[in-house]
Amino acid sequence: MASLDLPDLRRAKGVLFDLDGVLTPTADVHMRAWQAVFDDEFAARGITPVYTDDDYYAYVDGKKRYDGVASLMRSRGVELPWGSVDDPPEAGTVCGIGNRKNAAFAQALRRDGIAPYPGSAALVDLLRAEGVPMGVVSSSKNAEEVLATAGLRASFLTVVDGALAERVGLASKPAADFFLAGVEGLGVEPADCIAVEDATSGVASAAAAGCGIVIGVDRGAGAEALRAHGATHVVADLSDLLP
Repeated sequence: MASLDLPDLRRAKGVLFDLDGVLTPTADVHMRAWQAVFDDEFAARGITPVYTDDDYYAYVDGKKRYDGVASLMRSRGVELPWGSVDDPPEAGTVCGIGNRKNAAFAQALRRDGIAPYPGSAALVDLLRAEGVPMGVVSSSKNAEEVLATAGLRASFLTVVDGALAERVGLASKPAADFFLAGVEGLGVEPADCIAVEDATSGVASAAAAGCGIVIGVDRGAGAEALRAHGATHVVADLSDLLP
């Protein structure tokens, strides 16, 4: 249950949620897909050191798919040709590797399905009943499918995702673009909006957009890292925000 120093989201003029790792445990599915892809790519290219979960949080988490690939490979001193969004999964380009990962993720999602975190579902249900405008701000191009699969889509007024970002040219988190588009979709001022994020890049994006309250959800990034990137509060689960 919420402690006295946490905001009451029922009083918010608008709330923007990240998706993976905040509303649904799809971050775990993403992490496994990235691990498989980068393990193969590193082995084929003789890249060291090996890919780890720390790399995911440092270079991939919260970013648009292709930006994550480029950032991770750059961390190992490897510059790949960007390619195009139509590159086949076997292509040795940034886009090819990103498309390979997306194919692995989509296969897992359709095979296994996804359910929201219980605390997240409870909070979304409460805020919907209270009439609080809500939106989703996710770097994933799979956001609409994940929300529909999890039975959450009807609760959100706006969804800003990787597919929209590609169409209109939104810069990847930690730039402010995603959250600025989110507050515009809710029709509120950034300072009146509460953002809920689990990635350091997402927290930084929300802070850069001027969101009045930025709640970090510590699913592995670490409370100190989330605060260092702009979180005003940190919780372990969205159930901590229930009244």
